[in-house]
Amino acid sequence: MVRSNSSAARSPQVEHAEMFVVACLGNPGKKYARNRHNIGFIIGEHLASRYGVTIGSTPFGARACRCVEDGKEMLLVFPQEYMNCSGVAVRKVLDYYRVPAERLIVVHDDIELPFGEIRVKFNGGHKGHNGIRSIAAELGTAGFHRLRFGVGRSADEHQSVADHVLSDFTADEYEAIRGMLPAAAERIVSLVSEMGVS
Repeated sequence: MVRSNSSAARSPQVEHAEMFVVACLGNPGKKYARNRHNIGFIIGEHLASRYGVTIGSTPFGARACRCVEDGKEMLLVFPQEYMNCSGVAVRKVLDYYRVPAERLIVVHDDIELPFGEIRVKFNGGHKGHNGIRSIAAELGTAGFHRLRFGVGRSADEHQSVADHVLSDFTADEYEAIRGMLPAAAERIVSLVSEMGVS
């Protein structure tokens, strides 16, 4: 493992052939920190801590940090607009570094998966997820990778999907997630390793 600093400043208009962008989705602000919708932020922050790097500000409307493993650079990006506008920052980052959508991994919550289940997919619809919807709209393609972390559906049939994903994990759920974070981070690293460079 090679550690890197948190600076996201690089020369524009130069394609970084070994760079992969990992967009970690959530809503900015302390009030949302433990929301189900913020699992992307939670996983991304754990991955940054694994590499011992600091997440810093950027001119792209996102916070970010760089990590390098086996010669491949991962730029972890945390959009600082609300979820339904997160695609703007992701597009700016990909444009600046000239990274194609095929080397983008989006980390997000998924109510269709049971709590704690992790699945990886490439391409496909947004299934009502506003962050995925925004990214696909901004990029003009759904051809990117996703790491989906299951948050399950609400046990209350009267609770809306929006209220469910914007509610906090229970104390027991959050404690369980802490134990799942290493596996989630490893799935991201493994996906980067498997993807190679086109």
